Amino acid sequence: MSGTGSSMKVAPPRPAGERAEAPVNDVGGLLTSVTSRLGSVEARWVTAHALGVEPGSLVAQLDEPVSDAVLAVVESVVARRVAGEPLQYILGNWSFRYLEVVVDRRVLIPRPETEVVVDVALSEVRRIEASRPGDRPVVVADLGTGSGVIALSLAREGPLRRGAGLELWATDASGPALAVAAENQARLAVDHPGRAALVRLAQGPWFEALPATVTGRLDLVVSNPPYVAEGEWSGLDPEVRDHEPRGALVAGVTGREALEFLTLEARSWLAPGGTVVFELAPHQGASMVATAVTAGYVDVGIRPDLAGRDRVLVASWPGG
Repeated sequence: MSGTGSSMKVAPPRPAGERAEAPVNDVGGLLTSVTSRLGSVEARWVTAHALGVEPGSLVAQLDEPVSDAVLAVVESVVARRVAGEPLQYILGNWSFRYLEVVVDRRVLIPRPETEVVVDVALSEVRRIEASRPGDRPVVVADLGTGSGVIALSLAREGPLRRGAGLELWATDASGPALAVAAENQARLAVDHPGRAALVRLAQGPWFEALPATVTGRLDLVVSNPPYVAEGEWSGLDPEVRDHEPRGALVAGVTGREALEFLTLEARSWLAPGGTVVFELAPHQGASMVATAVTAGYVDVGIRPDLAGRDRVLVASWPGG
C-alpha cells in the first residue's frame, strides 16, 4: 500500500453545487471558479478532464467558450470531490512515472512513495542485468500488484539489451484488482507492445500465484503490501478509509504481517544474490531491518522517500 494519506487535499470548499458569483463564459472563468472551491492544482485537473484535454494545454485555451455540458461535468466532479471522494477515482485515470493508468475503487491510488519503490527496484534490475553474463533474463516478481504500476513501470523503463531483458510476473489475490492491471497493461501495449508483453499476470496470494519453474530463480521480489495496523484504520484520512480497498491497506494487528511473511517466504524463491524491495511505513523500518538480518539476508538497508522518511526495505539473499 502506498501511504496512509491521500496525495490530493481539498481547499476549504464552498457548499457542494454552489456556483461562483461571476458568470462562467470561458475556460479562464471556469478555471477561476473551480480554483475557488478546490484549489489551483485540482482545478486544472478537473477543468482539463471536463474539456477532454491535457492540463498543460489549458493556458492556451483560457479565452475559449465553454458549453453547458462542460459546466455540468465540472459541477458533478466538484460535488463528488467536496463530498470527499478522491480525485483520482473521480477522473478514473492518473499519472504514474511514464504511465497513464486506470484507477478506481478496485485498487489503491498510486502515490509518489511507490514511485520511489520503482526507482529502487530499477536500480537493482540494472545492476543485476549489467553484471549478468550471457542472455539470461532478470526474473522479477511484483507481488500484490494492484493496478500494476510497479511491474508495468519496470517493463516500460527496464533494460532490454542483449536480447534478454526482463521476465516480469505480477500477482494479486484480487481478481478485480488484476482486471485493472490488465487494463493498464493494454494501455501500455498501445505504444510499447513489446514492453507490455514482458509482464505476465497471475491470480493468487503472494508467491502461490507463481509457477514452480521460477522457484529459486527470482532475481528481484518487489511489493507494496498492506502495512497499516488494525488499530490505525480508524485514524486514517477519511478519503483513504472510506474509498480505498481495506484489504490492500490493513495487514493485521501489527501492520507488519505481510512484510514479515514476504521477507521470510522470499528466501525459498530468490536466486543466490537476489534482492527484495518492499514499501513500508516509516516507523516499521528498524523492525523490518532486524527481521531481514535475523532471516539471513545481507546488505540490508532502508531507502528514504522524497520527504526523507524511511520507506523502502532492501535486502539481498547471500550468494551469486
